[in-house]
Amino acid sequence: MALFTDITLGQYYPADSPVHRLDPRSKLLAGMLLMTGLIISVHGLVLLVLTLTLLSTIYLAKLPSGLVIRNLRPFLWLFLLTLFIHLFWTSGRILYRLPVLNLDITWEGLQLGFRYTIRLSLFIVLATILTLTTSPMEIMDALERLGRPFKRFHLPVHELTMMLSLSLRFIPTLLEEALRIRNAQMSRGAAFEGSMVKKVRNMIPMILPLFISAFRRADELAYAMDSRSYNGGEGRTSYSRLCFRWPDGLALSAAALIFVVCLYL
Repeated sequence: MALFTDITLGQYYPADSPVHRLDPRSKLLAGMLLMTGLIISVHGLVLLVLTLTLLSTIYLAKLPSGLVIRNLRPFLWLFLLTLFIHLFWTSGRILYRLPVLNLDITWEGLQLGFRYTIRLSLFIVLATILTLTTSPMEIMDALERLGRPFKRFHLPVHELTMMLSLSLRFIPTLLEEALRIRNAQMSRGAAFEGSMVKKVRNMIPMILPLFISAFRRADELAYAMDSRSYNGGEGRTSYSRLCFRWPDGLALSAAALIFVVCLYL
């Protein structure tokens, strides 16, 4: 069950690195620029530049490469599905024809399949790097500071940021709870091996206990916030002060340059 042990999204990896010391607002803005660049272009040069950029970021952030790559394993089925769809349903120069299914493998489909698969993997790696190098509190502070202009339109920025931050924070907690429920059911004789259909069928009894646990944790969190007199973001201050420095400007400039290249190509 690699789904429960391999996903690192929402986890924070503490380290003393230039990427960890960046302002969370600059990391969020740079990540948004890079993700937007991935959306608007699948050019081979763009994918190469972004791959080298993310590899350099992983090295500068002192992140274990296995910790980042491990997050791709649960999405292997999505990569194969993307490659399969483009491989057989893209017209072009035929490389091979399957005699039984009457499907054609084209050169253009092979190229597009690999490009879109690489793009999906870069999306996941980018989100993983962002959460591994930025704590949930820093993400919450950055989102709230960036959303301050929307308060003029009576948008509950603090409440929305709080909900998003708690959702991100509870991803590893719920995965750990799902793993605990799975181990408890395996000790009672449940089997999670076999074909894909059997695995999905055996996971259904895990859904109800996991939902009950999630609602219980949400109820406990609500009582804890109420006991500390939490009443929203009105009049609240922040413990940590965020400030832009020259490394933040350098990171944003690099992300903006890559974004312009994506627009040009």
